[in-house]
Amino acid sequence: MNLFRSVRSVAKTMTMTMTMTMTMTMTMAMAFVATCGLVAGFSAAPAQAANVLQKQIYMTGANYDGGKYEGALPGCEAALGDIASRFAEKEGRFWNSALQILGFEDVRQTAFSPWAKATIPRRFCTAVALVSDGRRHKVDYWIGEDTGLIGASWGVEWCVVGLDRNWAYNPACKMARP
Repeated sequence: MNLFRSVRSVAKTMTMTMTMTMTMTMTMAMAFVATCGLVAGFSAAPAQAANVLQKQIYMTGANYDGGKYEGALPGCEAALGDIASRFAEKEGRFWNSALQILGFEDVRQTAFSPWAKATIPRRFCTAVALVSDGRRHKVDYWIGEDTGLIGASWGVEWCVVGLDRNWAYNPACKMARP
């Protein structure tokens, strides 16, 4: 009699498990069909332009008007600290060199947004770097709007003539100039 009850109990448990599995499978299948129907319904609708509210939520972007915009970018002197620190880091880390920029002289702007209207505003500058090897090297660089870390502020790209060891701006830093 006990054996009959055990078999019956096991059969009942198996039936309940199978019922639950089938119910879950049916629920998942119905959810999948409903999702497919929603996707098909959304993709069948024509695309619409952003409404007034959507246009006001952090969709400002840069003011690339190509006109009187020079005040939004810092002057040429603002980037010199970044250039000096990044130069020392690059020389030490990648070229096993102790070279450092000790100072700058003859800092001046060479161009401002020399390309087509509505391009990223850039201030092109040049300076002479006093390097720890005792020599003076020309530095060509540009400061661009929204080109800093994750586009949060201005950034700088630079090249020290004669020390562009990886030829990123070859020949003689020409690619860092306007």
